[in-house]
Amino acid sequence: RLKRGGVIINIGSIEAILPFAEDLIPYDISKIGVIALTRALAKQYGKNGFRINVIVPGGITTPGTKAVAKELSRFKVGLLKTGIQFAMRLPLRRGGQPDEVARIALVLASDLSSYVHGALIPVDGGFLSA
Repeated sequence: RLKRGGVIINIGSIEAILPFAEDLIPYDISKIGVIALTRALAKQYGKNGFRINVIVPGGITTPGTKAVAKELSRFKVGLLKTGIQFAMRLPLRRGGQPDEVARIALVLASDLSSYVHGALIPVDGGFLSA
């Protein structure tokens, strides 16, 4: 398989680039690791025909994130405040949808991005630019 090449798309988090929420150090470290892994693999395996990139979503609304936020808000008022601050910082003023991340993955997997390699691509409603 190493001789045929292919596409690898990793999923990180904007939290690895700009930690925003409190009490997420283990999560942050794991996502920093995903970014470092992506860059190391890109450097090593690009010559074998692989294109390797990482998508870093942020502020994506899913049933899972809604359920966790609802559950945690009962115990940590600060987390609810953090969520409100996050939403207010988004230039697009809305949460993202899973399909918006999936569409970027589809582009990265296709020949439309044949020269995109070793890239970190935020899908975050502009959070990192704000």
